[in-house]
Amino acid sequence: MIQDSSLKQKINRLIQIKENKEENIANVNISDIATEKQTKIEELRRSRLALMNILEDVEEAKKIAEKERDKTLAIITNFTDGLLVLDKENRVLIINPKAEEFLKVKKKEIVGQLISKLAQFPNCKPLIDLLKRENKKIFRRELLIKENLILEISTVLITKEKKKLETLIILHDITREKMVEKTKNEFVSIAAHQLRTPLSAIKWTMRMLLDKDLGEITEEQKNFIEKAYKSNEKMIRLINDLLDLSKIEEGRYLYEHTPCQIKNIVQSVIDYYQEIIDKKKLKIKFNTPKKKLPQVIVDKEKIKLAIQNLLDNAIKYTLSHGEIIISLKYAKKEIEFSIKDTGIGIPKDQQKRIFSKFFRTAETTKMETGGTGLGLFIAKNIIKAHKGKIWFDSLEAKGTTFYFTLPIYNRIAKKNIS
Repeated sequence: MIQDSSLKQKINRLIQIKENKEENIANVNISDIATEKQTKIEELRRSRLALMNILEDVEEAKKIAEKERDKTLAIITNFTDGLLVLDKENRVLIINPKAEEFLKVKKKEIVGQLISKLAQFPNCKPLIDLLKRENKKIFRRELLIKENLILEISTVLITKEKKKLETLIILHDITREKMVEKTKNEFVSIAAHQLRTPLSAIKWTMRMLLDKDLGEITEEQKNFIEKAYKSNEKMIRLINDLLDLSKIEEGRYLYEHTPCQIKNIVQSVIDYYQEIIDKKKLKIKFNTPKKKLPQVIVDKEKIKLAIQNLLDNAIKYTLSHGEIIISLKYAKKEIEFSIKDTGIGIPKDQQKRIFSKFFRTAETTKMETGGTGLGLFIAKNIIKAHKGKIWFDSLEAKGTTFYFTLPIYNRIAKKNIS
C-alpha cells in the first residue's frame, strides 16, 4: 500500500510538471504570435506611410510635368516661326498656328497624317518635295512656297540612344529679307552699269593721252595722268566686282561650259601677272604632273577670274623676295588646284570670315593694299557653282595655301553643272 501511494504521488507530480510545461509553452506561443503580429502591423504602417509619400511625390511631379507641358505648348503656339513635329514614321504630331498660316492647313486636317499625304495642299507640296530630296539634316534651306512667300527650312532630329524618335521642322519667313536683298542687288547692278560707261570713257581718254595720240605731254603731266589712270582702273575693278556680286546673288553667274585643260588657264593667269611678280621680286613655281591631266568642264572666263583672285591675293600679301607655288594634281576623279605663298598669313580668329563679302583682315588694311574684300567671296561662289570645293590652311606670319577642286569632264559632270 505504501508503495502504491508513493507511486501515485510520483505519477501525480509528473502529470503536474507536464501540465505546467504545456501551460508555459502555450503562454510562450501566444506571446510570440502577439509580438510577430505587432511587428507586421508596424511594417504595414511604415509601408503605407512610404506609399503615401511616393503618391504625393508622383502627384507633385505630375503637376510639375503638366505645368512644363503647358509652358512648352504655349511657347510652340506663340512661336513666331512655323513648327512641325513628326514621329518616327513621319506622321504629324504637332503643328503650331504659324505653320498652319504658312502652309494654309488646319491642325485637325493633318495631325496624325503621314507628311507625304499632305501633297494635296498646294503650299505643302514644295516642303514635301524638299524633305523627299534631302534624307539628311536640312539647315537653312531657302524654299519658295508661293509668290511673295519664301521660307527658310531647318530640321532637327530628336533622338534617344542614337535612335530617331521625332523630327522637328522649323519654318522661318525670310520673304522681307529676300525682297530687301533683291532691291539692293538691283540698285547695285544699275549703279555699277551706269558708272562703268563713264569710267571706261575716262580710261580710254587717259590712255590716248599717255600714248601721245592727242599730242606731246611733259614728264610731269605723264606722271599725273598715270596716277589718275591707275585710280580709274581700281574703280573699274570695283565696279566689275560689284557686278559679279549682283550676278552671283541673282543666280545668273555662269554662262558657257566647255571642256578645257585647267593647266592652260592657270598658265595664262601666271603670264598676265608675270610683270608684277618680277617687279616685286617674287619667286613663282608652277608644278604639274608628268602625265597629261584630264579635262574639266567649266565656264572658262569665270574659272580664270577665280584663279586671278587667288593669285592676286598671294602677290599682294607676300613680301618682296617671297615665294608662290602653284600646283595641279589629279585624284579621286577631280582636279585639285593649290596656291601656296610665304605671305603674312591669316589670323586664326579671323579665318571663319575669310570668304565673307567685303571682309578684309586687320593686317591687310594696315598694309594699305587695294581691294574690295570681294575676291575670295567671288572665287568661292565660282568654284561652288562648278560643283567643286574650296578651302585653305594658314599660319600667321608663315603663309597661306588655298585649294580648290573641280570635277573632271564627263557626261555626269556636265549634267550636274548645266
